[in-house]
Amino acid sequence: MRMKVAFLFIAFTIPFFLLTIWALVDISMKQFPSGGEKAAWWLITLIPFIGWLVYFIIGFRRGVKPHEG
Repeated sequence: MRMKVAFLFIAFTIPFFLLTIWALVDISMKQFPSGGEKAAWWLITLIPFIGWLVYFIIGFRRGVKPHEG
């Protein structure tokens, strides 16, 4: 029974962890109007289970990727 609980915990936790990492990488690659806003999005994204969702709904379009070349 404990293995089943452990498997379910891992199965439900890994997607949230991966989405959080994706959001943090996206924040790192973008430029925001201020450094304070970038730091705020980092902190918001680190809120367990919902931080990445808040970032992708509200903050995703606020940042701009720098032009390559």
